[in-house]
Amino acid sequence: MSVRTRVFTAAPLIGGFLAALYLASPAAWIGLTGLVLLLAAWEWAAMAGLGRLHRFLYATLLCAASLSVAVARPDMLEPYYPALAFWLVAPFLMAKGVAIRPRALHLLLGALVLIPTHLAMVALRADSPELLLFVVGIVVIADSAAYFSGRRFGKHKLAPRISPGKTWEGAVGAGLAVTVYGLGVHFLAPANCGIACLPQILPVLWALFVLSIVGDLFESLLKRQAGIKDSGNLLPGHGGVLDRIDSLTAVLPAAVLFWMWLK
Repeated sequence: MSVRTRVFTAAPLIGGFLAALYLASPAAWIGLTGLVLLLAAWEWAAMAGLGRLHRFLYATLLCAASLSVAVARPDMLEPYYPALAFWLVAPFLMAKGVAIRPRALHLLLGALVLIPTHLAMVALRADSPELLLFVVGIVVIADSAAYFSGRRFGKHKLAPRISPGKTWEGAVGAGLAVTVYGLGVHFLAPANCGIACLPQILPVLWALFVLSIVGDLFESLLKRQAGIKDSGNLLPGHGGVLDRIDSLTAVLPAAVLFWMWLK
């Protein structure tokens, strides 16, 4: 995977995300993020081994359910608790080498993971676009720092049975980068943006950073079980939609709950 290809794909994605974040109406934002959910659910169903028709039905069902909640009850917190509970248990499942079977369990987990992710994108943006940007920034910076520090210094495998390319050195580099990012936001952001004055900013950052690793590794586990390298090929140099939002699926629901607790 060339760095140039990754950059050429990432640049319009970042530009489009920022434009939608600040310019889209609430209804348009719900629809755009719903499209992301639809594509991610399609890839999730493909990894579960469903045919094209059943993938379409599964993705449409998840998207319709999430859109309904996002429109009718955007402040609803109940979907986030089981999602966070799963992500707290996921490291132990991965350490034990538990297979995500049968297929029904695989698909149920898709709903548990993807619907709260979509709802969190809607809820955080409704509260503050800067808040959602801040949370997404954690994942983007962690992912980029892990990639480059892992390539440069990586020697010790983080989870060799699940994702041989990930290293402890990459994780440490990502953690340091996220810490610098958090401190920079804390000291430089305007006091009225809702982010700069978080008294617990570093513990929250580190917790979200760890969850980003868990989300990344869990998707790697699903791909390994499915015998594929990427969840899709929609994004050259990056794979599929799930390959781009894997960390966010664990981070965003937790971020909503952290934010509700801190406010």
